[in-house]
Amino acid sequence: MDNFVQTMDPIVKAINKQLWGWPMMIILIGFGLLSTLYLGFPQFKKSKLGWDNSFGQIFKRDKSNKEGSMSSFQSLATAVAAQVGTGNIGGVAGAILTGGPGAIFWMWITALVGMGTIFVEALLAQKYRQTRNGELVAGPAFYLSQGLKNHNLGGFGKFLAGAFSVLIIVALGFIGNMTQSNSIASVMTEAFNIPHLPIGIALAVASALIFIGGMSRIGKFAELVVPIMAFIYFIAAIVIIVTYSSHLVPTLKLIFEEAFKTEAVVGGVAGYSIRTAIRYGVARGLFSNEAGMGSTPNSHGVADVPHPVVQGSVAMIGVFIDTMVVCTATALIILVTESYKVEGIAGAQITMQAFNTAIPGIGGKFLAIALLFFAFTTVIGWYYFGEANIKYLFKSPIAVRIYQILVFGFIIIGTVLEIGFVWELADLFNGLMVIPNIIGLYILVKEAKKLTEDYDYQIKNGEALHYHYQYESLH
Repeated sequence: MDNFVQTMDPIVKAINKQLWGWPMMIILIGFGLLSTLYLGFPQFKKSKLGWDNSFGQIFKRDKSNKEGSMSSFQSLATAVAAQVGTGNIGGVAGAILTGGPGAIFWMWITALVGMGTIFVEALLAQKYRQTRNGELVAGPAFYLSQGLKNHNLGGFGKFLAGAFSVLIIVALGFIGNMTQSNSIASVMTEAFNIPHLPIGIALAVASALIFIGGMSRIGKFAELVVPIMAFIYFIAAIVIIVTYSSHLVPTLKLIFEEAFKTEAVVGGVAGYSIRTAIRYGVARGLFSNEAGMGSTPNSHGVADVPHPVVQGSVAMIGVFIDTMVVCTATALIILVTESYKVEGIAGAQITMQAFNTAIPGIGGKFLAIALLFFAFTTVIGWYYFGEANIKYLFKSPIAVRIYQILVFGFIIIGTVLEIGFVWELADLFNGLMVIPNIIGLYILVKEAKKLTEDYDYQIKNGEALHYHYQYESLH
């Protein structure tokens, strides 16, 4: 295994250098800006709608959502479960180590414009969802194949949908879940001296208990666990930041200054400047909030809502929570404690060092437990996204069982691989799956505009929200 990693690592890094170059940055940020302007700044105009239909419903035990679907909050919780993972702990640390403190600014920019992108993704996922074996399924594979068919690009749409399905299965179900188990194993070993392999086996078994329950069990698990884990982590972050309050203003100033450094300064492995700050800020921001990747539409598309715009607004809340709240909290903890300057550590170990510095004795153990929950819920979310695309590619239930077994294997393998190589693989496949999805979004963005106008018209005229679309006709 070590020889394989040593051989492949420089190859994957070389590909990523090109894949995550300026063209990708322009395409992703460009579509975020396009959707923001073209749809009239939904990040701001639809934010109240999103909050009202997400956390505004959290204490309402409404069981009336249709069978085979999720409630709006369950869909958000599943999406946030996938979004809030090692990217918020190890990914943020990696972005600062390799891109400098300025990478955090570009994470924020990615999130802000990414809210426009994910709004479009959720609308299209709602419009083109289908029913398979009594359950709704949705996501880019469906809006690429059906949406582009409506634009007389049926063959091209099927090609993009097939490519996307294969890539998301590999990127999230397999490689992505390796990053989650890898980070869990590294911090649990550091905090509690537990060997990696037993951790991997335990994670695989725990995952199986949830996977076999299908959409219903996944939605209920996410709905219960996600709000609690995010709240506890955020409170801990506030305590640390208040403790280091005298460092807060200089830290924020440092983020903005380093975001626009035109010359490389010493830092990370090879120094960082505006180029590396953007490269790692956007890459880690995307890995964390997943806007433009085409992953979360797989859950937002199955929400039982009266109109697609409702869930599109909820989807934006997920990006805000992931990056502007959780990632920012992690970044500030790392920067105020200056743990990223400690030599010989990387990834989640940097964040653990920060917690140990701020809360001696129990800080590292707290983070290990937090990361366990963050990463485990991400495993569940990413598994579900991959399963939706298995269902697109294959009609037989046997395919889902085979996929489950493979996911268990990759979870275990991820715990024993070298962390740097795993993250490079994640960047590679995340970048590849963006390509077919973003092509489709550029073509279909006009449909998102029509859906937004339809919603606004109904609200303006005091109509009861409805959206006439025969999902079942898309079998």
